[in-house]
Amino acid sequence: MLSRSREFAVAWVAVLTMVVAGAAAATEQAQQRRAARDVRQETRQGARHTKQECRAANQTSNAQCRQQKRQTKQHGRQTARDIKY
Repeated sequence: MLSRSREFAVAWVAVLTMVVAGAAAATEQAQQRRAARDVRQETRQGARHTKQECRAANQTSNAQCRQQKRQTKQHGRQTARDIKY
């Protein structure tokens, strides 16, 4: 019977170790998602600012300003993907 309780204790320790390791990985992943979300939000604001500056300069068409905004947002999305994955 002592052997059975020892096996149970070893199994219980193994389960707890896996749970703790899974929780740590989930916490790290959550931090990465938050960082990526922050980058995307900053990018949106930067893209708006880029378009406003473009339109204020009045040297390019509205379509070109939209394209610059799209490129700025796409760059931010890629940066967020790099952080997240």
